[in-house]
Amino acid sequence: MTDEQLGLGLDALEKRSVVERGAQKKKPRQPVKEAAAKLIQKALPKAETPKKAAPKTSEKQGNGAARAQNEKQDAPQKQQKQPKQGAKQQAGKQQAPKQQAPKQAAKQPAAPKTAAAKQAPKAPKKPSRGGKKAPVVVGATIELSEPGKARQAAEARQDAAKQQGRRRKGQKEQRKTPVRVIPLGGLLEVGKNVTVYECMDDMFLVDCGMTFPDENMLGVDLVLPDFTYVMKNRDKVRGIVITHGHEDHIGALAYFLKQLNVPVYATRLTLGLIENKLREHGLYGKVKLVQIAPQETIKLGCFEVEFIRVNHSIPDAVALAIHTPAGVIIQTGDFKIDYTPIIGDIIDLARFGELGGKGVLALLSDSTNAERPGFTPTEVTVAESFDKLFKQAEHKRIIVATFSSNIHRMQLVCEAAAKYGRKVAVSGRSMVNTVLVSTELGYLKPPEGVMIDIDDINRYRPEDVVLITTGSQGEPMSALSRMASGDHRKVSVTANDFIIISANPIPGNEKTVGRVVNDLMRLGADVIYERMYEVHVSGHACQEELKIMLALTKPKFFFPVHGEYKQLKRHAGLALAMGIPPENIFIGENGHVFELDGVSVKTGEIVPSGRILVDGLGVGDVGSIVLRDRKHLGEDGLIVVVTTIDGTNGQIVAGPDIISRGFVYVREAEDMLAEARTVAKQTIEGCTKKHVSDWGNLKTQVRDSLSSYFYSRTKRSPMILPVIQEV
Repeated sequence: MTDEQLGLGLDALEKRSVVERGAQKKKPRQPVKEAAAKLIQKALPKAETPKKAAPKTSEKQGNGAARAQNEKQDAPQKQQKQPKQGAKQQAGKQQAPKQQAPKQAAKQPAAPKTAAAKQAPKAPKKPSRGGKKAPVVVGATIELSEPGKARQAAEARQDAAKQQGRRRKGQKEQRKTPVRVIPLGGLLEVGKNVTVYECMDDMFLVDCGMTFPDENMLGVDLVLPDFTYVMKNRDKVRGIVITHGHEDHIGALAYFLKQLNVPVYATRLTLGLIENKLREHGLYGKVKLVQIAPQETIKLGCFEVEFIRVNHSIPDAVALAIHTPAGVIIQTGDFKIDYTPIIGDIIDLARFGELGGKGVLALLSDSTNAERPGFTPTEVTVAESFDKLFKQAEHKRIIVATFSSNIHRMQLVCEAAAKYGRKVAVSGRSMVNTVLVSTELGYLKPPEGVMIDIDDINRYRPEDVVLITTGSQGEPMSALSRMASGDHRKVSVTANDFIIISANPIPGNEKTVGRVVNDLMRLGADVIYERMYEVHVSGHACQEELKIMLALTKPKFFFPVHGEYKQLKRHAGLALAMGIPPENIFIGENGHVFELDGVSVKTGEIVPSGRILVDGLGVGDVGSIVLRDRKHLGEDGLIVVVTTIDGTNGQIVAGPDIISRGFVYVREAEDMLAEARTVAKQTIEGCTKKHVSDWGNLKTQVRDSLSSYFYSRTKRSPMILPVIQEV
């Protein structure tokens, strides 16, 4: 369309408008403009169609419509310039009915629409004569790809489904067969991890760990979970699934299997470590051990348990995707995200994302490092630190203390030792067992000829030896603690030793680790510990890794596990920040039952979940009363009162004699003990006069009188044990 044609079209439209206004003076010009706008919308796209051009009449009408549209945009400016009309004239204009567009304008023939014309974009509007530009529609010429169109259609369907869901808001979601999740350990504490899954007549356990006693458990060796609830439902138990080979996940397994022999499912290295424990307890060959691998699935009753590879400080660690009638529940076990692991493959994040895309009912995630921001460093950073430290200790013997199960760290020590021409020996029973198992199964691969027996270390110069030992947590009976105290039979620490403690103290062990470090330094050794160098990285995920797990799985319900309350609380805060509603986050306690039916979580029921103490060969025979007596004896000592009484008349034949242990030094307290004998004698004689013949009552009277006397003299309350003999 040329400028000349455009001008002719505008002139013709103006002339026709003048004639029509003369015939109908009070009719508004708006219908003419609307008709012109319709004409230009039909005319312009057809004029741009290459196959078939629009007729000239349509071009002129379209040009006139464009001019009319510009006049419409300029109308407010013209109205401001027009003089004010009378009130009657304005009222007449307001009451005038809307007029239809002229028939001859409406009946103008339109060019047939072709496919090209339908897809052709609208022609841009010309700027008005007043200088204003027509508004530009952003994205008007952009066309969606086929996947984009499919996505747009899917979004439209989702919106329709949401609207339909709002209409059905009153209807409840369909509930499914409920699944019970029962943590018996690992909540509000570090270690002793065990979780029970129960559905209908089927039950299985995830992990079976132990923990070490705290400072108040005098004489106790190990602390086990309470399996009372499991034993009451022993007919339902289908097996035990183990996530990895650390003591806080397998330490109680042998004690449990003595009570209930069920199959054990674990990875290759984990089963190798379990076999050692079964040998110690006389169960080797009596328990069914089933080896599984990542990406495999086993069936336990109505459950299907899928194994997913994760990274940890021990190889062959797995997470579990538990397929239940109520939905998929993921339990991560202990994990971190390490893209450059020393042994094994990286974590299978793709599978977590795939499960999250299909829908995850609940996530039970490791909370050990929930207080630490950022990411857990890779094990490769420790290799770089070892290289620097081995070079620094060029003329000294190197002793490396680490966890007995940290096979990654042992591999790094062996490689560094081979690089600097040293031999490696191992000290500590648990360390020796782990090295034997991991080497036999092919996980630990020391360079050829680098390993020697600890009995042969004296055949080499100190600067040619590296010793890997237990005791990184300051355990009293560990190899490093015995070296520090000078009690180790094969190793004596001197100023010619360079000691690396390749571990961070577990919360609560700081004092014991500090005591061992002080003792080693007194012997003249150089000690590298804690954060002096990067000689240790954690095996647990920090905050950003925990967020990644939440983002991938997108669980409906979230349960932080494995940690003290402060760690569980911080992990719950991360889940809240990731968009999980607060009512769907649960911080539980050991023994609290969570029942999931796919729609909600039911809580309130509690099952037994105490602690079983192991002291020597005794399992469970040491309880709170025994611990209380031990604490009492340790704090205040013991007083024994021995008296012989005539059975016929109740008269004192011999005594009372006072024996003190751990209360006072007898030679410096003879006067006080003599007065104590008098108090005991008077108490017994008083009971005789009152004809008290019950020995229990008599002992109570003696105990109470002596307790009051000793407290008045010393402000201490020793344990008092009366011994009365009858003749």
